[in-house]
Amino acid sequence: MQHKEVLIATIFFSCVCLIGAHAQTVKDIDGNVYNTITIGTKVWMVENLKTTHFRNGDLIKTTIPATSDIRNESSPEYQWAYIGKESNADIYGRLYTWYAVTDSRGVCPVGWHVPTDAEWTILINSSGGEVVAYSKLKEAGESHWQKYDSGTNEIGFTALPGGLRNNTGSFVDIETRGYWWSSSENGMYLAWNRLISYDMNSIFRYLSLKRNGLSVRCTLNN
Repeated sequence: MQHKEVLIATIFFSCVCLIGAHAQTVKDIDGNVYNTITIGTKVWMVENLKTTHFRNGDLIKTTIPATSDIRNESSPEYQWAYIGKESNADIYGRLYTWYAVTDSRGVCPVGWHVPTDAEWTILINSSGGEVVAYSKLKEAGESHWQKYDSGTNEIGFTALPGGLRNNTGSFVDIETRGYWWSSSENGMYLAWNRLISYDMNSIFRYLSLKRNGLSVRCTLNN
């Protein structure tokens, strides 16, 4: 199916706003299907974003090799599979620069967006606060988290440790930490994200360089 056809076929849906309530699935422009869940008053994707195209069909470029240094690029818009290995993207989603996720062409499906810093705060507060939400949002077990502690995934958000790509080209922290962009910046070079780490027992509000590659979870427009 062509990208424009996928775009036209994207289905909007409504939801019952209950914590942990499951809604329908949603499809991105590449045809990847995501489960969704309602937490508080917001609907979220249960998986990390995997698309390689903006929703108008334009390609989100990657670097060749995956480890290319992009420090000298002014506003690089890239996505990567972790260490360039597509099987990692199948499980953990892709890592995107902040410039890519805030491009006006949109990385999320029609009707969805990259959450603001405030929307992340609402999600975490709806889940009991930074310490309690750590356990409730984090996938349970050791299938993907290298070191298991108190993850229960009680709410069903299924936070996965997709790691991070530094702007220097190195990939770090897969299976131990997950980093998720917000659309909210903090000055010229930094933007807010959320960090879940196997060894911290809390969710942290964190600043990252906009050129770094982080995971993305989309949320439904109100």
